[in-house]
Amino acid sequence: MKTNHLRELLDQGLPSIGTRIENTWPLITEIVGSTGAYDYVEFVAEYAPFTHYDLENIARAAELSTMSTMIKVDFQNRAYVAQKAMASGFQAILFTDHKSADEVRESIYLVRPDSPQDGGRFGYPNRRWIGYQPYSPQMDYAAMVRRTVLAFMIEKREALDAIEEICSVEGVDMVQFGPSDYSMSMGWNRSEHVAEFKAAERHMIEVALAHGVQPRCEIASPEDAQYYIDLGVRHFCLGDELGNAARAWSQGGTALRQVVGGLG
Repeated sequence: MKTNHLRELLDQGLPSIGTRIENTWPLITEIVGSTGAYDYVEFVAEYAPFTHYDLENIARAAELSTMSTMIKVDFQNRAYVAQKAMASGFQAILFTDHKSADEVRESIYLVRPDSPQDGGRFGYPNRRWIGYQPYSPQMDYAAMVRRTVLAFMIEKREALDAIEEICSVEGVDMVQFGPSDYSMSMGWNRSEHVAEFKAAERHMIEVALAHGVQPRCEIASPEDAQYYIDLGVRHFCLGDELGNAARAWSQGGTALRQVVGGLG
């Protein structure tokens, strides 16, 4: 069984750093791991095409650098994708678009072990996670499934209204604010209501910490971290593969166009 590095950090009260990728090419995950700077990589499956083979290969590549793996799943097929990702080796699930504590409870039920101790709905699939020759004993496997980190996006008006109840649900490890979806659920354009959504995010962070749930924040640069550290945040996701590429291409291409513009 592989050590769940992100779970270890949470258990020890230590900070964590992740980054987001959309590319299923395992080399991208290997590059992230080779830096030695990241505790886990988040595959944003909500936004990207992928196959079951891709999930296994991302997990394998992360394991080369002892990184954990997180997958961000769509709401409608969350049980299927989350279970397949976990069976492939993923150690954390980021759930999206939940509106109520009952929906959160249902998602936790769907990825908890189907054992008397846990009362969940996830069985013993013959995939990477059970190990091979010999297989993991069922109760050892259940213990590993139990250590999967479960994070939830708070990105709907209804979810923020229910944040106290959501953070009281047993099994919620982390929460993350989603300003774009939250703004849409409020009938806003995000750019026109920055002060309002930042206040909502601060409220989520305050409630989460009061309930022993760790807030996780996405930031674009290391300089952005201090604002959240002052609020008590210790878990960060730095950058996004597509965003990083778009900025590099835009800035570099624009600068080079200015340099060569006079050549005709």
